[in-house]
Amino acid sequence: MTEAKPALKRTLVGKVVSDKRAKTVTVLVERRVKHPIYDKIVIKSSKYHAHDETGEYKLGDLIEITESRPISKTKNWVASRLVQKAAIV
Repeated sequence: MTEAKPALKRTLVGKVVSDKRAKTVTVLVERRVKHPIYDKIVIKSSKYHAHDETGEYKLGDLIEITESRPISKTKNWVASRLVQKAAIV
């Protein structure tokens, strides 16, 4: 008897940089890596489109996104939880 193990889904934490599209937020995820030659810490970033069904996440929010099945051509992530609300300016 072999039981199927649930696939571990990747999660990332990033800042919402756009919430203009319907049911979609654009999330900027930054990571720090050491440069192989110069040994300096460099900040690299990537943008991900995440599905936001209810439209609850707004510009500047820090959220967690989870990998999912392809939802559209560019969306493979789902906004899972709010980490920190955006500061009111």
